[in-house]
Amino acid sequence: MTESEFLVAAEATLAALEAALERANDNDELDVECSRRGNVLEIEFIDNGSKIIVNSQAPMQELWIAAKSGGFHYKLKEGVWRNTRDDSEFFSALSTMVGEQGGTTLQLKP
Repeated sequence: MTESEFLVAAEATLAALEAALERANDNDELDVECSRRGNVLEIEFIDNGSKIIVNSQAPMQELWIAAKSGGFHYKLKEGVWRNTRDDSEFFSALSTMVGEQGGTTLQLKP
């Protein structure tokens, strides 16, 4: 994958994630505030002040997540972002992290 292709895929993923979280907030499913600076999406849980940070790393062609449960790296494989250690899917894993930190069940999808 070229760097340009990676940047397009990463941007689309971050934009979709931000939109999904904002919809969940608007629908009172989750009390969260998202802020975006370039390739970094910061998700703050209003009730407890905890955060999840999602960012793209172009040199590595990875998306990184930093959450209370740890740090995770994802590479795009056949159109799906997969954890570089356990092959778990990005949106599924992030749904679990959001649930743990936000205290609610939310299914994020690509």
